[in-house]
Amino acid sequence: MNILVVSDSHGSKEELADLSRMYAGKMDVMIHCGDSELRADDEVLDHFKVVRGNCDMDQRYPETHLEEGDGRRILVTHGHLYGIKMSLMKLKYKAEELGADMVFFGHSHELGAELMDGILFLNPGSILLPRGRHEKTYALIESTKHKIHVKFLTEKHELVEEIEFDM
Repeated sequence: MNILVVSDSHGSKEELADLSRMYAGKMDVMIHCGDSELRADDEVLDHFKVVRGNCDMDQRYPETHLEEGDGRRILVTHGHLYGIKMSLMKLKYKAEELGADMVFFGHSHELGAELMDGILFLNPGSILLPRGRHEKTYALIESTKHKIHVKFLTEKHELVEEIEFDM
């Protein structure tokens, strides 16, 4: 399963349109982890599964989304309802409750990935307003039954080399 994950675009459409041009039809799923600040029917989001962030006013977005494929279950949320800036424990409990193998979230604008008790927790950073680094980023995940390959790319589609890894 090939997955694109982006978050925290905060009203900017250019980056999302660029990702759609580059990846739509090439990915099994394209995910936006919230704070798009766009209407749910905005055509720039047509290729994305989108959840509601704390800055999204459109109530049509769900708080969470479950995606399944290749024997994996993915929980998508923004993160603000789970206190992710303090700890991932509430999100871990939710993932365990739902039987999720992977959890994608945003909110902090800080990219990162960590494996905790066999569950991948991934924040793609922000495609518009990064924190902790200067690069605006998104993530690509290639998942098979036996391996997960994660890489982060900048908005210019350049690899953030020090954070590419397999699990």
